[in-house]
Amino acid sequence: MNKAEKSEQFDLEALRKQVSDIHRRDEGADGTVQPEPINAYARQIAEQFSTGNRSPAIIIGQFRLFEFASQFLVGLLAFLFWPGNGGETLAGRAIAATVVAALLVSALQTADTYSIPALRARMRLLPRVLAMWASVFLIVTAASVLSGNIGRAQPQAHFAWFIAGAIVLLAARLLTAYGIRNWSRNGIMERRAVIVGGGAPAKELIRILEQQPDNDIRICGIFDDRGEKRSPIMVAGYPKLGTVAELVEFVRITRIDMLIISLPLSAEARILQLLKKLWVLPVDIRLAAHANRLRFRPRAYSHIGSVPMLDIFNKPIRDWDSVAKRCFDIVFTLLALALLWPIMLATAIAIKVTSKGPVFFMQNRHGFNNEIIRIFKFRSMYADKGDPTGRAAVTKGDPRVTPVGRFIRKSSIDELPQLFNVLKGDISLVGPRPHAILAQAKDRLFGDVVEGYFARHRVKPGVTGWAQINGWRGEVDHDDKIKFRTAYDLYYIENWSLWFDLKILFLTPFRLFNTENAY
Repeated sequence: MNKAEKSEQFDLEALRKQVSDIHRRDEGADGTVQPEPINAYARQIAEQFSTGNRSPAIIIGQFRLFEFASQFLVGLLAFLFWPGNGGETLAGRAIAATVVAALLVSALQTADTYSIPALRARMRLLPRVLAMWASVFLIVTAASVLSGNIGRAQPQAHFAWFIAGAIVLLAARLLTAYGIRNWSRNGIMERRAVIVGGGAPAKELIRILEQQPDNDIRICGIFDDRGEKRSPIMVAGYPKLGTVAELVEFVRITRIDMLIISLPLSAEARILQLLKKLWVLPVDIRLAAHANRLRFRPRAYSHIGSVPMLDIFNKPIRDWDSVAKRCFDIVFTLLALALLWPIMLATAIAIKVTSKGPVFFMQNRHGFNNEIIRIFKFRSMYADKGDPTGRAAVTKGDPRVTPVGRFIRKSSIDELPQLFNVLKGDISLVGPRPHAILAQAKDRLFGDVVEGYFARHRVKPGVTGWAQINGWRGEVDHDDKIKFRTAYDLYYIENWSLWFDLKILFLTPFRLFNTENAY
């Protein structure tokens, strides 16, 4: 790598790090960006994209699993219909079918046939697919001949296996191509993007994207802070829907996958200013590099078709990671309910017997992407003294808390009904704790105290979290408490893994013995 390349790479990493570390700086409310209500036209556009779409990565993964399973079944069925002379066993054929299916999927992956453009193509890649199938089958057959296993079965059985496998491959590819094209036309499977920055660079970017064959990018609009002289209200047929502050609100009420910043790299100060506003959103943020003369190493780019992009931020816990986390949540939540139901039943009886009012307390809190969710808790206050808004935090010796409530709050038993929120999909087992909408430190809302506070909503909130097991729970009577809690939450998001979730879940019961800040 020459000096210029090192400098370019350093600048990109420095830019990313500078934005990522915003929450560690103490700038107070002056640096925060409050979302602005969007105009009526932008809201109308947003409603068109309020429903979710199908992730291309999930579709590709599902199809890969389907091809593996279908080829495995073809191998077994060929043995059942053409068993040969009895020398080959079902177990032996199952092993052979597994090897063939695994090698085929690996070969097709190497041949770049597992991508949306490849799956959309009806006939163009079928010769390549058949060539991979023939190569894999010949390799496995040759290995069987050399080991002396293939001689035990009739050649007709292996020939039937090869023909049936080829037919299944071709039929699956043709049907999938039809399905993907239909989903693309109906908007079910597309990547929704918003262009940040207008004018000539945005126009050029849109034209290039529209000329891409098999383009799966749906441009939902343009947002720019500049006036009409530098940024027209209509660019390449797409409307400017508002300012960057309005974009924050727009993304929170829609299902947007990507923000593409269409600015030259030389405008580093303006790019940084934009990123400071946008990094709190749970979307991919890309910097279009099609018009830049400055060139990074090829590995620094991702591409949308032939358009080079610099990846600034990626959406956390996405695609198959989100599927794995959801499976983790369901399995461990059912296990927790099976173990803890006697404690939950005893708590419900104790609440009902010792004070008037319902057993459960419902509260509106911030969920994923600032959505409002209803959280279940065991009621710990007197029914006529509860605070659904969460503005008045519980303090030490708070007279609103019942005797039973004081115990279940210290032991966190009051949080157990949130396991039902996990099953509903509102929250996860592990994640940043969901805060009440009007929760505040002294007389200031959390979002006014911590710059980048809402970045903790890029993932679903959790019943327990990294901040909680490190002692940052309970009353927030000082700005530093919410700052450190947010810092721990952001660390969790940036370093998430299933093992990290398992570690937090395992440590939670032991760390709950520290009740110093729980009232």
